[in-house]
Amino acid sequence: MANDSENLPSRRARLTAFLARHSNAERPARFSTMLRLVGEEADERIKLSTLVDAFQDRAFGALMFILAAPNAIPLPPGTSAVLGLPLVLVSAQLALGHRRLWLPAALASRTIPRQDFQSLVGRALPVLRRVERVLAPRLTVLFGPVSERLIGSICLLLAIVLFLPIPLGNMLPGIAVSLFALALLQRDGVAALAGWLAAAVSLGLLVAVSGALWAATKAFIHALM
Repeated sequence: MANDSENLPSRRARLTAFLARHSNAERPARFSTMLRLVGEEADERIKLSTLVDAFQDRAFGALMFILAAPNAIPLPPGTSAVLGLPLVLVSAQLALGHRRLWLPAALASRTIPRQDFQSLVGRALPVLRRVERVLAPRLTVLFGPVSERLIGSICLLLAIVLFLPIPLGNMLPGIAVSLFALALLQRDGVAALAGWLAAAVSLGLLVAVSGALWAATKAFIHALM
């Protein structure tokens, strides 16, 4: 622990220097590289505000991916609700057209152990790096103030869906928001179209399941009468 404490200033210095070099570069560092570096160089507990500062003008896409991607795998009960709350806030600001991400103090100071962050990133990096190889700026006409507000609006709806107690019901919304996040990060219109498709399938299944549950409930009540 003493060595970790002694290394904190140097870790912060390396992280700050790297971000300064790559935040405004013509070809910014890959998202996977930024995630790995934050996990390696951040403090023992990583604040959400640290992530916002780290990704700067890419904070919307970055935070959306970090909060949505874990939902694409089976999680312990209640986890999706914990991740969904900040995701609702991030998506709502994108839907409202905010250019800079803001977090309330209570949320900005929320932390995750660096070891847990590294574990999560380690599981995601192999897939993320393969996906990054096919991502590229294209169909950029799908991005702009109005289009990004629409993306924020559908992501807000999907984030709300994450709160619903539907078995495995968080997976498709998590995938859809992750695709939108990658689309925003890379200005990739193909990824955005894939996000819209995944969102449509997710919401369609939600409507179908809700309809089936409502029909079953009515049938049960009718049988009791």
